[in-house]
Amino acid sequence: MKDLYKQITECRKCERLVEFRENVLKDSKKYRNVDFWRRPLHGYGDINGRIMIIGLAPAASGGNRTGRVFTGDKSSDFLISCLYEAGITNIPTSKSRDDGLEYIDAYITLAVRCVPPENKPEKEEMENCFPYLRQEYLMMKNVRSIIALGKIAFDSALRIFRENGYRVSGIKFGNNLKYQFGDIMLYSLFHPSPRNVNTGRINRTEFVDTLKDAKRYSSGIE
Repeated sequence: MKDLYKQITECRKCERLVEFRENVLKDSKKYRNVDFWRRPLHGYGDINGRIMIIGLAPAASGGNRTGRVFTGDKSSDFLISCLYEAGITNIPTSKSRDDGLEYIDAYITLAVRCVPPENKPEKEEMENCFPYLRQEYLMMKNVRSIIALGKIAFDSALRIFRENGYRVSGIKFGNNLKYQFGDIMLYSLFHPSPRNVNTGRINRTEFVDTLKDAKRYSSGIE
């Protein structure tokens, strides 16, 4: 695990992303005296857990600042509070790497490890990151539920299943949907971005219900 994390945090494969992550928000008055992580992010949580959560990429003021996936930004505020309500985290907030947050029987990670300009990674950048996601998945020997937050995360999960011999043609991304691949259930949700939350595109009750369903399934409760 340490070797994989070292590979990820030292990665400099994507020149565009390296340049952006190391300089984004440097001129912001709000963060003038704040130390930024400015490196790629590995996953966090219980690698032996039965739930795998996949997001898109770090936020400029979130993971790229704090050094932990879904930590310190508005998307994190919504997601972690929902995960807590579903019984998947021990506290309802994710503010910093030393805040005591723990994932219960779950591991959270990203399709893309560096913050991309306008949250839009390029195809080559996603290709460069995919082996890290694949390796984390292979290390999760007990995984039963995969929760994909957004289409890029969903497509990355589908690629894992395709590489493992499953037919994925015709399977479409959508909100609050689920698809079964052998013993694993794949859940798709809209990404918990402020835009999706504030416009009502995401309904909190439905979002939490999907998380609860993933938890029940991972526990063997149909």
